[in-house]
Amino acid sequence: MQLNEEFTLDTLPKGTTNFEALPVGWYDVVITQAEVKDTKAGNGQYIKVRYDVSGPTHQGRVIFGNFNIRNPNPKAEEIGRQQLGELMSSIGVSRVNDTDQLIGANLKIKLAIRSSEQYGDQNDIKGWASAGGASIPKVSETSTSAAATSKASPPWAKK
Repeated sequence: MQLNEEFTLDTLPKGTTNFEALPVGWYDVVITQAEVKDTKAGNGQYIKVRYDVSGPTHQGRVIFGNFNIRNPNPKAEEIGRQQLGELMSSIGVSRVNDTDQLIGANLKIKLAIRSSEQYGDQNDIKGWASAGGASIPKVSETSTSAAATSKASPPWAKK
């Protein structure tokens, strides 16, 4: 198909694509994509999430992460589901039945660096936190603290 225009290399803008791993630390991100994919072996599924970095440095960089949700290895599935739960807690979502529910969420992710001979240094996501900075308590922590405070008078009770 004709382009109706001629492009020459010397007149096109130079790219600044950088695929080096980001330094270890916490980053503000927005989830811009989330989809269910089949594993390469075809015997499981995972949620592939795209995080766009919004700060405090490296704005515009992209990090990908996966959550095993169905896997023949029970430990891999358990870890993936636990991590998904941490993500959900960090964005304040208690139920997810569609990956679109994750898109647009603002949060923080903690990055580590994993080295491999084949691919070099790559980022791994090692933690999720609310955009405010602190992780939202898990259900068990919430119920424990609620039980501890249930003996105290409610805030609206007269003194």
